This record gives sequence, structure tokens and C-alpha cells, in this order.
Amino acid sequence: MKEHQFRKLTIWQRSMAFVTSVYTLTASFPKTEQFGLIDQLRRAAMSIALNIAEGSGSSSNQEFIRFLHIARRSAYEVISGFEIARNLHYGNEKRIVMLIAEAEEICSMIVGFIKRLNS
Repeated sequence: MKEHQFRKLTIWQRSMAFVTSVYTLTASFPKTEQFGLIDQLRRAAMSIALNIAEGSGSSSNQEFIRFLHIARRSAYEVISGFEIARNLHYGNEKRIVMLIAEAEEICSMIVGFIKRLNS
């Protein structure tokens, strides 16, 4: 297996920027959501980057792929959480839509990377 230096992976870099954007946007959510939706969105966003990094240290491509699947599921969790935020009229809707699109793009990148690792 080729060792992957996660800091050089575009999907990790994008997911790190995504975490920052999620933290910034959720700071404007109602304080009553501090231990609810805010916490859930932030943890799920962090999970994307953290699982990519953790998986890059795996001893096999198949193990790395397992972590990438977890990262992808976390991205889907963020998308769903932002849909909840939209329904509740939390935050800036335009910004939420942009972050949903970014999460979808990260998902696509993860899927592409998984395909590359499988080949």
C-alpha cells in the first residue's frame, strides 16, 4: 500500500476548510441549539476530515477505504443537518445551500478517491 500523506490530499484540505465554514455558520444558530444541532453538525463536519486523516495511516487500501466510507457518511449527516437548519430557518439560507453543495462535492471526491484506491 502506498502511504498517503493526508495533508497533501485535496479531499482532506477541502474538508478542513469545510469544518471552519460549518463552525462559522453554526455560530449564528440559536443558543438553544448549542447541545443539539450545532454540536451535531460540528462533530459530523470534523468527522469527515478526521476519518480521512486517520484512514491515511491505515496498513492497507481496504482499511483506508473503510475510513473513507465513514467520512462520506458523515458528510451525508452534515447535509441532512443543514436541511433541518433550513427548515427551522436557522442561519443564512444562501450560505447553508452553499455548504450543502460543498458537502456534496466532498462526497463526490471521496467516492472518486475510493474508486482510485480500488483500481
